[in-house]
Amino acid sequence: MIKIPLGKTGILVPPLCFGTLTVSPLQANLPHEAAGELLAYAFEQGITFLDTAQYYENYPHIRAGLDRTQKDVVVATKTYAYDKAGAVAAVEEARNALGRDMIDIFLLHEQESIHTLRGHWEALETLWDYKARGVIRAVGISTHRVSGVRGAIEVGLDVIHPLINRVGYGIMDGSRQDMENALMDASSAGIGLYSMKSLAGGNLFREAEESLRYAFSLPYVQSRAIGMQSREEVDANIHFAATGSFTDAQREALAAKRRRMIVEEECRGCGKCVARCGQNAVKLDISTKMAVIDNQKCVMCGYCAKICPECAIKII
Repeated sequence: MIKIPLGKTGILVPPLCFGTLTVSPLQANLPHEAAGELLAYAFEQGITFLDTAQYYENYPHIRAGLDRTQKDVVVATKTYAYDKAGAVAAVEEARNALGRDMIDIFLLHEQESIHTLRGHWEALETLWDYKARGVIRAVGISTHRVSGVRGAIEVGLDVIHPLINRVGYGIMDGSRQDMENALMDASSAGIGLYSMKSLAGGNLFREAEESLRYAFSLPYVQSRAIGMQSREEVDANIHFAATGSFTDAQREALAAKRRRMIVEEECRGCGKCVARCGQNAVKLDISTKMAVIDNQKCVMCGYCAKICPECAIKII
């Protein structure tokens, strides 16, 4: 698989990034060894770039994969830290848990704007200090917001991990075109870009080819983080990256694959999903005040996910 410069960072990445949330305890919760074997397989096939986060709690899964390969794998991780102590703890946790003296890319997780960046300034300065010492190669943010991209440009960060997909699902403060415009400006500033949510958290799974074609059509995005849970999915995504389509067998496998809706802990119980569901498949749990999906009634339309203000509903 070819490798592309990630902005001006000097880091080379393939056009596909392994999004590891899918193997973590937050989603599929694969055993460490099974996740490690899957990751190592992906690395050997050329997907030598992975995205994770302190929040995912899957460093042991990733370490199991890194220990199984001799490939030079680029690792990007994220933290919600806002002060020096938190940032130091996050960096040292990643280094120790992953068995790496250096972390390639360290991001502040889910930044909203220049204002949240200022609120996390102490953590950001700490990451910059680690970069100056050669412990981190690039510093950036992940964001679901156009204003987050604009803030990263203003601050002069190295990398942005933005949400962008064909239907604009999950962009919290503007349209798909607004996000595209911001990303083009970021690219012009030399910022490296690797995207997330090409399939809108699984909501575009049934339109995977059309959605991936859009993701790969963005010339200013160097790589796309896509969650994978099997060798077949790894092979299908590699084939798509090379040819722009799936094989007939891969299409059949995708069509037959079972998915389910989940609600992540970001849910704040606003009830919008309950009101939107025409199948009466969503309710609010009295004790937790969170939405609950009845997968016996759910028809996987994804309509509830599209109106969730916290992007807490996903198809896995």
